[in-house]
Amino acid sequence: MSTDEQDLTAQLDALTVLGVGAERIYVDKGLTGTNRARPGLREALAACRAGDTLVVTKLDRLARSVADAHDIAKELTARGVKLNLGGSVHDPTDPVGKLLFTALAMVAEFEADLARMRTREGMKVAKAKGRLRGKQPKLNARQEAHLVALHHAGEHTSAELAELFGVARSTVYRAIERAAAPGRPTP
Repeated sequence: MSTDEQDLTAQLDALTVLGVGAERIYVDKGLTGTNRARPGLREALAACRAGDTLVVTKLDRLARSVADAHDIAKELTARGVKLNLGGSVHDPTDPVGKLLFTALAMVAEFEADLARMRTREGMKVAKAKGRLRGKQPKLNARQEAHLVALHHAGEHTSAELAELFGVARSTVYRAIERAAAPGRPTP
């Protein structure tokens, strides 16, 4: 799943229907499929042994580019592992299987490219309308100046300042760094 807010229910139900036991389901939350460095994917691939079948609901849940899909398929084939995509077992060593797999991979990559394009277009429109401001700061300017002043007075540790202002220590460190930046007056 690309974000932590997305619901896994549909994918978990589909895997159950395909015969995958709950203890054999590997999940990545908050990581896009374009990122190959996904712990859940790594664990799923590592768990596969010769004669096993790796089951995914759709190819775009496994890979979002043709190259990545082919790399994963090559790795599985070399280890004697079959690939089940939504109930259909694909044999990448068979010419027809290879063609179908490549076509599915191309569609998955195309869909990912469309989603990225739509996101960029939406962000441009929002920015043009003045609605895209990015992540809002945890502290306003007055609070940040107060935090920095307390830090310079040496009365509180970073952990104490974080607790006092209800923020993470990294926010405290960034506020102090911004105040120390050249050309910025210190309170």
